[in-house]
Amino acid sequence: MIDNVKIKIICRHPKEFVDELIKKRINIYDISIYEKHIEIIINKHDIEIVDKIKLIHKLEIVDYYGISKFKYLLLKYKSLIIFILIGIFINIILSNIIFFIKVDTSNKEINKIVLNDLKELGLKKYNFKCSKKRINNIKNRIMKKENKRIEWIEIENYGTKYIIRIQERKIDKEDNKCYPRNIISKKNALITKINSSSGEIMRKKNDYVEKGELLISGLIHNKDEIVSKKCSVGRVYGEVWYNVSLEIPKEYKVLKKYDNHSYGISINLLSRSININHKFISYEKNEYNIVESNLLPLSFSFTKYNKMTKEKYYFNKKNVDDFAINMAIKTITKKYKSKVNVMKKKVLKKTSKNSKIKVDVFLAIEEDITDYQDISDINIEEMNKEKE
Repeated sequence: MIDNVKIKIICRHPKEFVDELIKKRINIYDISIYEKHIEIIINKHDIEIVDKIKLIHKLEIVDYYGISKFKYLLLKYKSLIIFILIGIFINIILSNIIFFIKVDTSNKEINKIVLNDLKELGLKKYNFKCSKKRINNIKNRIMKKENKRIEWIEIENYGTKYIIRIQERKIDKEDNKCYPRNIISKKNALITKINSSSGEIMRKKNDYVEKGELLISGLIHNKDEIVSKKCSVGRVYGEVWYNVSLEIPKEYKVLKKYDNHSYGISINLLSRSININHKFISYEKNEYNIVESNLLPLSFSFTKYNKMTKEKYYFNKKNVDDFAINMAIKTITKKYKSKVNVMKKKVLKKTSKNSKIKVDVFLAIEEDITDYQDISDINIEEMNKEKE
């Protein structure tokens, strides 16, 4: 391994001194001879030999190379390096501790229940972050315990906080104050599932129904006679159809993130950021503060740089299908603000115009099509008489 130094030697007779170096068989990697001094690069362990030559008036180390350079810098900036390492260590510990947990719901009762469940399962403030395996285990246990209140739960980590996103299980006010009613279809659909605990089921799976059509009746029959009216309780799911129209640019630019990354330092002063040791033209960075001034708008951060590239996709009528279908699904997902169950998907029509391609996409989505019809005012006796 290279362990060289550059030394400056002040002497009266530089050329004679060089002859002495040659006699001592000292390896000289570079030499500059001046009128009253010379500068040479030699191996570090030869300094003692050089220092004993009588022609020397003064010997001074000018620079270091290889491992000596590393040791020199390490010694020179020892305090700063220790300070930075301590800062990084503290920051790594603090960045793996949870300081904030929020349940994303306006329902105070659900919020309290979920926070208590999380606490019992070990996910609470001022504890270390949980592994993905443990997070999945916590989600499954909460879902099992609170399945009557919660449809689904997602635990997302943002730095030192957890955001708990939940979908409350729909419990209609009508179910709590149940009144005589029919369950009817909210939309035109093809029935996929019927779950009922009260009422007479009038349609079956794979039946096509139109909006307003009777699905579960609250009128209870004994043969042809209506004997009572009840509160129909249940859920009906159906395949609902959508046509999504999109305009896709023929040249589509997207910023893509890679697994490649490097580590460095970011210096932030006012609105300017100096990024040291990044290796990529485009990158996304995650900063972990090491030093931050309370007096000046200045901070030093240990930074992870993730490689990003701008990629261009060129579309035409032949290769646009998959991209258009994914865009259509994203459009529907955004509408429902949650994942949707896509049962069928197909590109119907493509039209190329100037710099864009117009694409019509067909999607079949499974939805809850349950709606209610009040039958409190129905007179059973009169209806039975009309049938006679």
